[in-house]
Amino acid sequence: MRHVRLVFLALFVAVAVHPPVTAQGLRFTLFERYLDALRLQGRIPGLSAAIVSGRHIIWERGFGYQDLGALIPATPNTPYLIGDISQVFSSLLLMQCMESGTVRLDDTLNQWTEEATPTGTTLRRVLAHVSGTTLPAVFRYNPAQYTALTSVITACNNQSYPLVLAEKIFDRLAMFDSVPGRVGAEAGGLTAKLFNPKKVIQYRSVLERVARPYRIDIRGRAVLSKHVDPGVNSSTGIVSTVRDLAKFSSALDDDVLLLSETRELAWANAFSQGGQFVPTGLGWFVENYYGQHLVWHFGLIPNAFSSLMIKVPDRDLTLIVLANSDGLNASFGLSEGNVTSSLFARLFLRLFVRSGPLRGNLGSLLNN
Repeated sequence: MRHVRLVFLALFVAVAVHPPVTAQGLRFTLFERYLDALRLQGRIPGLSAAIVSGRHIIWERGFGYQDLGALIPATPNTPYLIGDISQVFSSLLLMQCMESGTVRLDDTLNQWTEEATPTGTTLRRVLAHVSGTTLPAVFRYNPAQYTALTSVITACNNQSYPLVLAEKIFDRLAMFDSVPGRVGAEAGGLTAKLFNPKKVIQYRSVLERVARPYRIDIRGRAVLSKHVDPGVNSSTGIVSTVRDLAKFSSALDDDVLLLSETRELAWANAFSQGGQFVPTGLGWFVENYYGQHLVWHFGLIPNAFSSLMIKVPDRDLTLIVLANSDGLNASFGLSEGNVTSSLFARLFLRLFVRSGPLRGNLGSLLNN
């Protein structure tokens, strides 16, 4: 921690002697410098980030390297495995099934899948990561159970899940740098037979640019990871970029993919526990931050990739961060449902959401 404080202090001095800028410009300057400081402290080789407002990217940047060996810089167009943020895509597809009248949130999993699932577990509970079948509702982040929604979405659309994902979201939003899992048997992923040859070529060209995954060895060095590709399902497996995720975020805000009332249902607390809300909506985490409603999710593939998306609907702000190690999220316990445990999230929220003067070093900024 002493090393962290020294880094923060040095960066504060660097910003303090910088020529005067506007208040908004200062926020971006601070955010960019401190975000890179957190990246370095977390030994993250490469990181890409964007802030979206007014349906446009108002700031974007790549830090470090997507490939340390070849010294290829990370950029806003670098593809990464986004891990559990894939869940917000499957949530949307399931909510579309609900809007069509094919699926009801209180249907049980057993009605839609032959996989072994606890009797009476409803789709609403799976989406909200709420365990059990009776009240009070108990939150327990359970991505393994969430994968059962793959069968529901497939049955609802009478089509393979990767195809549904590609046609209903990626193609519709021109997310040309997003891939519904690995394509081609040689990659241990999707069979190329699912897609036409042109689409296979497109996907493979994206996969060739995916950031290399890294882990930190016992000497504190970033070394290539030999992680097992998780494949694609309703819980994980999507490859994307911050620019493509910005398109997805804007489409949500513009009600392109869901009715506004459906989106609001997904972004509201799904259950209460003893009078207290659980920290989830339907496929999203939801939280209050100094009176501001936050909607967010994270991804964590140990020793390989991590990701974070935070939406502040009332401020028309979205942060998207992708990394090629687990250093973005591994230390913060985000599966407990508190995004402010993340220093990366706290930096964004303190600079762009919570009002107040921007004084002091990063340590004091994040603790005030």
